[in-house]
Amino acid sequence: MIQIIAITSDNKRKTMKSIDEVLDGDYQWWWIDFNNPTDEEVKQLDTKLHFHQLAIEDCILGQQRPKMDYYDDFSLIVTHTIGPVSFDQHEINVFIGDQFIVTFHKDDVPEVNQVWNMAIKQEDMKDWDIYRIFYEILDKVVDHYFPIIYQLEDSINLVEDNPEELSMNVLLEQLFELRHELLKLRHAINPIRDLVYRILNSSHLQGIEDRREYFADIYDHLLKLSEMVDSNREITNDIRDNFISLNSYQQNKVIQVLTVITSIFAPLTFIAGIYGMNFVNMPELEWHYGYYIILALMFVLSLAMIMWFIKRGWFG
Repeated sequence: MIQIIAITSDNKRKTMKSIDEVLDGDYQWWWIDFNNPTDEEVKQLDTKLHFHQLAIEDCILGQQRPKMDYYDDFSLIVTHTIGPVSFDQHEINVFIGDQFIVTFHKDDVPEVNQVWNMAIKQEDMKDWDIYRIFYEILDKVVDHYFPIIYQLEDSINLVEDNPEELSMNVLLEQLFELRHELLKLRHAINPIRDLVYRILNSSHLQGIEDRREYFADIYDHLLKLSEMVDSNREITNDIRDNFISLNSYQQNKVIQVLTVITSIFAPLTFIAGIYGMNFVNMPELEWHYGYYIILALMFVLSLAMIMWFIKRGWFG
């Protein structure tokens, strides 16, 4: 689907139906949005708008890192938004020229749709231009990351507090999944941060310089997002280390108990083994009270060992 708006010389907005209608008219600037376009619509990037083949190829193939490329009569800026559930990245390609902005995305992107709805509600567009459109899209893309990180922070707190008293294995699985999602966010946010830093220091886009404080605010948000991701990864590291330490401590306690039991029964087993041998010449077997003496010896020996373990602090 292709959506088009054009701004007249008196700052009025017009909705157009075709690219030819825009190119044949006399307008201050215009915005064309390629929203999940068909193959025939994609061809118009070349046949109607005459963009460079490499730029068109980047749009079609996708999977580009956030970047900014300069061409003779336009600049191509690639950025990403991310899904709140699956954390899949969705690419947004933005062509910026002197009198136009063209957005291209293969998926339905809510951030672009929000800016589009804002623009078509404006009757007087004197406060809008192509860089205002670009700023609004980029700002919405960046702001979209905050609820995702807040949601992950809540999940991390649940793992740490464990209100449902889940097992250690389940908690570790949840924790590693959260770390994986944080890593996806890190891979999405840091390249956009570097992109915005490059945009702020670019001399090719004069409109950015005129709105430097707005784009600097986006950059500050990206710095904060990057710090939040790193901070939460450190928290998950601490939680993971605590879980592993606790698990090792519990295993050591179990091994300690088993060691105590084995140590107590080892001499008893030794005594039972001796008198369980079928030798003829074993005088103790003829004693009238031999059985009771051996039982008493076993009891006293066990009690003495238990007292020794208590004194050594093995039961503390």
